[in-house]
Amino acid sequence: MIRFTYVTVTYNAAGVLQRTLDSVLEQDYPELVHLIIDGASTDDTLQMVDAYIERSNAAENGHRIQVMSEPDKGIYDAMNKGLRSLDGDYVCFLNAGDFLPAPDTVTRIAEAVSHNGVSPHCEKPAVLYGDTDIVDGEGHFLHHRRLSPPEHLSWKSFRQGMLVCHQAFYARTDFAIATKYDTQYRYSADVDWCIRVMKAAAKENVPLQNLKMVVVNYTEEGQTTLHHRESLWERYRVMERHYGRIQTFLLHCWFVVRSII
Repeated sequence: MIRFTYVTVTYNAAGVLQRTLDSVLEQDYPELVHLIIDGASTDDTLQMVDAYIERSNAAENGHRIQVMSEPDKGIYDAMNKGLRSLDGDYVCFLNAGDFLPAPDTVTRIAEAVSHNGVSPHCEKPAVLYGDTDIVDGEGHFLHHRRLSPPEHLSWKSFRQGMLVCHQAFYARTDFAIATKYDTQYRYSADVDWCIRVMKAAAKENVPLQNLKMVVVNYTEEGQTTLHHRESLWERYRVMERHYGRIQTFLLHCWFVVRSII
């Protein structure tokens, strides 16, 4: 069976973490690892995690939970710690407050990969990607994400914006481990990371697979939303890095025109 690892980074996240933990606990797929990388929280986060571990053990669902709690240098430093602890086939970074849509979400993802012709003797896709629904701070559905995945994704696709949400992007473990998050970015290292993972896949001619399903509910009040202007400037720098200064400038001119007409 394909093994999936979810990495959840936390710091004083007790107000939003429960729905994330519940959504993973409820998954009916057994080959699942949940890494919780905590930044030495001082609220009830770790007590919630302890209760989560007890509930998971009692459920005998086959899930494995690993917890690390120590100070870090920010969310992307914490994500790099998660990368250093990976095993299995695919990793997805599921933020505190975000959650899987249904108890059979992981089962359906695994089935989609299998139905695509993947077997133990076939090379698995470098990336699995899907759609995202946006929820409010209470976890209630607001709308589908405005940007949606193309039928055929490549690293060049992100010239049009981050068409796949970070939490809907499942990287094959070997590609993920080889691609650390660039901690010079405070808000947009996830965009850069996804592009570099896809670049590495293209270099080795390994395909990406569209799951054609909603794979995550994303909470609107994340750090990128709270620091919108800084995030936009960082994303511009990321695009310059990968697509060139002139093309990035022209694309953003078109984005402005498109927003007006």
